[in-house]
Amino acid sequence: MRKKLTKAALPVIGPVDDAASLYYEMRRFLQWMRERNYSEATVEHRETHLRGFITWCDERGVSYPQEVTRPVLERYQRHLFLYRKANGEALSGRSQHMRLVPVKMLFRWLTRQNRILSNPAADLEMPRQEKRLPKHILSAEEAERVLNVADVTSSLGIRDRAILETLYSTGVRRAELVNLHVHDVDADRGTLMVREGKGKRDRLIPIGERALAWIAKYVDEVRPQLAQAQDDGTLFLALTGEPIGARSLGELVRDYIKASGIGKTGSCHLFRHTMATLMLENGADVRFVQVMLGHAQLTSTQIYTQVAIRVLKDIHTATHPARLERQEEAEQIDEVQPRRLLRRIY
Repeated sequence: MRKKLTKAALPVIGPVDDAASLYYEMRRFLQWMRERNYSEATVEHRETHLRGFITWCDERGVSYPQEVTRPVLERYQRHLFLYRKANGEALSGRSQHMRLVPVKMLFRWLTRQNRILSNPAADLEMPRQEKRLPKHILSAEEAERVLNVADVTSSLGIRDRAILETLYSTGVRRAELVNLHVHDVDADRGTLMVREGKGKRDRLIPIGERALAWIAKYVDEVRPQLAQAQDDGTLFLALTGEPIGARSLGELVRDYIKASGIGKTGSCHLFRHTMATLMLENGADVRFVQVMLGHAQLTSTQIYTQVAIRVLKDIHTATHPARLERQEEAEQIDEVQPRRLLRRIY
């Protein structure tokens, strides 16, 4: 069975023995989330940001939910706006938003549980989130360079190549990959079962033949050497025989990208961005890419249509009059072609 690392107990914030304090109300709220089947990752994310808020309140002598008013929340919102990270950068609108959402959820819960009379966060105006494009996207050639860095003459190199091929072929999230089991890969049907992805949603997605071939090589030749006596069936194992951790996986992929010399940075999510963008550029319908990525909302997937630039570049070249050399045949462009290319984007 997979070994669970025991986390050190986090300190109490504010009055230690007062069950009505903000801290203990937060603990009850987090327990309520667990009882409602929220994922542990979501609960931990909420706790991180709520601890930041409660610490800020405690430093200003605010220890109880009843003491938190609308002006207090607006002061905290201004604190987030003025906050600077270690590198001197401000928090983005998205980061500010992420820190305020758990606070709004906590006070909504407190109101519904009749622990406070009114919700001070009910009409709190949230910061606008930037609609930012992915920082880096790999071309097909760059992706191949990263994949070829792995030394497939070694056991771990074969494992790493199988990991990279799986990320590139399917675009699964880091947490989804480390939770894959051997039986989740169906070579006959060419599919991969992602169990309890984001939002605890399962999805069945295709996986390419090349990725399947490397997974099969890893499972046949390498995994038996790594597996321990009590094998829980996790697909990708560390050198110790335990399931590879999410942090270790991120560092592994980051090192391969750096070693490729392509001049771009990133980790597991870079392959997710790359898969989605290249599929769209090659004519995939955005709804199919949505299924591959496991997005609940189509709007989350549509951002990739803005970075799938190759088709738009073809249209620009075919229709814009400013050219380095004017060619006679360019003046006789078939009017149907640009419309056909536009349909591929939308």
